[in-house]
Amino acid sequence: MEGSKKVQWQEGDYTVTRTCAWTAPGCHDGCAVLYYTKGDKLVKVEGDPESKYNFGRLCMRCLNMPELVNDPNRVKWPMKRAGERGENKWERITWDEAYDIIEKNVREIWRDYGPESIVTAIGTGRNTWSIVPKLTYSAFKSPNFSMGFLAGDSCYLPRAAAMGTMIGDFFIIDASQLDERRYDNPEWKRPEVVCIWGNNPMISNGDGFLGHWIVDMMKMGTKLIVVDPYLTWFASRADYWLQVRPGADTPVVLAMLNVIIEEELYDKEFVEKWTYGFEELAERCKQYTPEKAEEISWVPADKIRGAARLFAKAKPASVQWGLAIDTQRAGVSVANGICALVAITGNLDVPGGQHIIRAAFGVDRLAHVSSDWGFAELSPEMRAKRLGVDDYPLFKYGLAATSRGDSVLEAIETGKPYPVRMYWMESTNTFTCCSSESKRVYAALKKVPFVVNVDPVLTPSSVAFADLVLPAAMSVERDSLRNWWTPLRSISKVLQYEECKTDEEIVLKLGKRLNPESFPWKNVEEMIDWALKPAGVTFKELEEKVVMWPEVNYKKYERGLLRPDGEPGFNTDTGMVNLYQDIFEEWGLDPLPDHMEPPYSPVSTPQLMKEYPLILTAGSRPWEFFHSEHRQSATLREFHPNPRVTMNPETAEKYGIKEGDWVWIENNLGRVKQVAVLDPGIDPRVIHAEHAWWFPEKEAAEPTLYGIFDSNINVLTTQCTTGPTGYGAPLKNTICKIYKAE
Repeated sequence: MEGSKKVQWQEGDYTVTRTCAWTAPGCHDGCAVLYYTKGDKLVKVEGDPESKYNFGRLCMRCLNMPELVNDPNRVKWPMKRAGERGENKWERITWDEAYDIIEKNVREIWRDYGPESIVTAIGTGRNTWSIVPKLTYSAFKSPNFSMGFLAGDSCYLPRAAAMGTMIGDFFIIDASQLDERRYDNPEWKRPEVVCIWGNNPMISNGDGFLGHWIVDMMKMGTKLIVVDPYLTWFASRADYWLQVRPGADTPVVLAMLNVIIEEELYDKEFVEKWTYGFEELAERCKQYTPEKAEEISWVPADKIRGAARLFAKAKPASVQWGLAIDTQRAGVSVANGICALVAITGNLDVPGGQHIIRAAFGVDRLAHVSSDWGFAELSPEMRAKRLGVDDYPLFKYGLAATSRGDSVLEAIETGKPYPVRMYWMESTNTFTCCSSESKRVYAALKKVPFVVNVDPVLTPSSVAFADLVLPAAMSVERDSLRNWWTPLRSISKVLQYEECKTDEEIVLKLGKRLNPESFPWKNVEEMIDWALKPAGVTFKELEEKVVMWPEVNYKKYERGLLRPDGEPGFNTDTGMVNLYQDIFEEWGLDPLPDHMEPPYSPVSTPQLMKEYPLILTAGSRPWEFFHSEHRQSATLREFHPNPRVTMNPETAEKYGIKEGDWVWIENNLGRVKQVAVLDPGIDPRVIHAEHAWWFPEKEAAEPTLYGIFDSNINVLTTQCTTGPTGYGAPLKNTICKIYKAE
C-alpha cells in the first residue's frame, strides 16, 4: 500500500518514509534515513541502506530520535510568562496572540529605539542559519543577527574568515562525498595522508563531514596525522600523533611549514603561479623551527619534522579540521597556517585534496550555507550599526553578516553604542551552551526587556529569560531542505506534534506581518520552491528524488570557474592564494600567522598558575549528546548519566582522586563539579571537562534552573577575550585546579 508521498511505503503496520534527517534533535550532517511511523507516532529510525552519503550508517543520537520526538515534556503550544522571570510559570496562548505580542513589541522598539535594538541568536547544527537572518534583516529590519554570546564567534567563523580572505572560497576534504559514484568515481584519488587537526570526526561529524568516510579511506590505505591534546581513536592509529598543548597550535603548523619550505618539499609550480606572499611567509616560518615549536607546544621536534615530510610528500593529502582551531585567541592564525599548508603542498582543489566547495546547484537559501539573506535590504547606515564591525573590520569578511557575540554582550551591559531591547533565541540554549562566564551572561540577559525563545523544549534559557516560548518542530515534523555542502537533500514531514511550527513557518508569518514586501510567498512550500529555483526543481520534485548530486569539478581556478569575471584564478583581491594578506595589514592586523598565548597559561600568567596549576581544555563532543541537547533522553543518559572530567592517572593520584569521584574544577571565575574519568591518553598537566551540562530532571525554577551552574564548564571560560581579529576565544585553553568534592 502506498503512503501519502512517493517516498513512502507500507511495511506491515508501519509507514516507512525515505528522507533526510537534520534538526532538531541536532547534528551537522543531514544523513539519509528511513522513518518508521505508526499512526501519529515515530517508532523507529534506521539508516537508508541505499544512500550514497552515509551508506545506512547512523549515530546513536539519530537512532534514538523517537525518544526525544515523543517526549511528553516537549513544548506543545505557545506560552506567555505568567509570573516573574525564572519562576517557570506559563500561560497557554494561541499563535495569533503570540504573533500579536511580538509585532507590538517590535513596532514599539522601531518607534522608540530603532530596529538595531533587536538582536537575534541561533544555535549550531540548525536549519536556522539562513531563515533567522531573513527574519532579522527583512522582518525586524535589524543588522544584528548573531550566534548568541559565543565568545569570538568561535564556531567555524575563524576558519571561515581565514578561507575567505586567503582563498576567496570555502574548502573541505575530498573524501569522494561530492560525487554520487563515491569511491567508484575514476577521477577521485584516495588521499595518501589525512591530517586530522583539532577534532574527532567519528563523534563530532562537523561541518557536513561524516567521520566514517575517513575510516573508509583508512581501510583503503590512507595514513593519518592527528593534532590533538587527547589520544582519540584516530590518534591511536596515526603515523604521527602531535599531542599539542591546548592553545598552542600555530607554532606547530608554522614549524611544519618551516620544514616543508626549508627542505623544498612544496609544490614549486603552484606556489609560483598561484600564490601571493610566499617569500614573506617563508621569512615568518624561519622564526618557528621545530625546536622552537616544541618549547611552546610541547610537541617533540622530531615528530613535527616527520609529520611535515609525510604530509608534503603525499600526493594527494588533505586536512580535516575542527572546532579546536576556532576556540583559541589565535584561531584565525591557525586557520591561515593550515590554509597555507594545503596550498603550498599543491593540495588545493585536486582530487583527494581540499576541494573548493560552494552550495550545490547554487541553492544557498534555507540551506544552512549563507546567513546574508536579506542583509542587502538594509540601508548602508543600518548595516554600519552591526555590533562589532567598527572595532573588528574582519567581521565583514567572515562566513556571515553576523554581529559579534561579545559586542552584543557589552551593548546589553553598557547600553552603548545603543541599548538592546529585544533578544530572540531560535533553537539555541544560548545561556547553557554558547555563553562563557555564565553568571555574567545571566545578569545581562535579565536586563533585556523582551525575550522570545523558539525551541522544542524548555531549557534554562527559556525559564530564566523568556517572555514568550514558541514550540519549534523537530526534523520529522518539517518540510525543508539541506545543502551543506552537497548533495542537495529534501527533508520530509511525516508527523505533526501538537501545535509546533517549523522555523520557516514562524519566520514567514512574522515577515508577512512586519514587512510583507520582503515575504511574497503564500506558504512555506512556495518559499522553498523559490529557494530551489537555481536547481531547476520544486520541493515536491526534490522530495521524490530525496537527493540531487551536482557535477564535480577540480582545479576550478585554472578554468575561470571561481571568479565573477570568468578569468582564471581565485576569488580574492589578488586572484591568487593570499599567503600574505595585505588587507590585514591595512586593518592593523598581522598579515601572516603568528602564535598568540592564551590569556591564562604557563606563559601568560605564571604566578596565577601556582594557584591553578592545570591547563583546562573542554568541549569535545561525546557520542551521546550534541552540545546541550539530548539530556532529556533516558536512554542516552543511561550511557552517559553525568558530566565527566578526564585526567591522567598520575594527576588523579597527585590530588587524591579516584575513578568515579565527583571533582571540583575551580579557577578565578568560579567552580563546577564533574565525575572523574582516568585516562593515560591525556597529558598529566592537562584535564579535559565536558561543556553545556544541565539537568532536565532538576528543578526548573530559580535558583536551580535545571542545575545550570552546578557542572557547566562554561562558568569557567571567558567572554570578551578574543584575539585582535575579533574571531577566536580561549574556550579550550584556560587554567584551573581540581580537588575531590566531599
